[in-house]
Amino acid sequence: MTYKTILVHADGSAHAATPIALASTLALQFDAHLVGTALTGVSRFFYQDGSADLARTVLAPYMDGLFEQTERSLGHFSRLAAAAGVPSYEARLVDDETGAGLVLAGCYADLVVLGQPEPGAPSVYAGGNLAAYVLLSCPRPLLVVPYAQSDTSTGRRVLVAWNGSVQAVRALGAALPFLRRADSVTVATFDTPDEPAGPDHDIVPYLKRHGVDAALVAGSTRLDVGECLLSLVADRNADLLVMGGYGRTRLRELLLGGVTRTILRAMTVPVLLAH
Repeated sequence: MTYKTILVHADGSAHAATPIALASTLALQFDAHLVGTALTGVSRFFYQDGSADLARTVLAPYMDGLFEQTERSLGHFSRLAAAAGVPSYEARLVDDETGAGLVLAGCYADLVVLGQPEPGAPSVYAGGNLAAYVLLSCPRPLLVVPYAQSDTSTGRRVLVAWNGSVQAVRALGAALPFLRRADSVTVATFDTPDEPAGPDHDIVPYLKRHGVDAALVAGSTRLDVGECLLSLVADRNADLLVMGGYGRTRLRELLLGGVTRTILRAMTVPVLLAH
């Protein structure tokens, strides 16, 4: 497996440049086609059924402003992708609600790249946590880039969170293109009073057969596992965290597991998640 199509959200935020530049670097590394997507934020089901004529409503100037904003975001994406030397890229305007539009577009990509929202900044997604929504709704791996990230590369020193769950297995498989290129890979397992660590005796040989030399670190903790992972990221000077994303959707409510919630809130390096 490799990444042949990478989708990055060109969200127009003050920190959009780093996720776009990082996605451009990945497109070069993996010889992938890069798609920059900006969304109007208005659901396609609101007016695209033909029953509403926007030209005759008060929404017309509002929609004009949204299209202008997305076009500016896509222009920013195109300039950054061209400056990085990406040979194959496209800027795609999607006239849809942000979460649903990204999930649909992500189905045709091998990796989806989003930026972490800055606390207190105006949200580009009215539904709350965009990364959580995409993680739980899109069947593709998600790479979330911290809002404070300045480095436009990732994956040299990788920390893999492992507990043997379905989500962890999916994240591990999705991360193999990164792991094969990494200078170092550490697999971390944690026993907690509520949840013993999953089986780990086969993980290092499994990775070895994929051409990945990994070191296993096993520990016990009574603390939040998410905080332990962030501490280990710092101790190992990791520049990528790989983990399963936990949670479920119930109607319009997003329920995240504690570890996932901690990491999405306090990440210090890019995080590759799969659900």
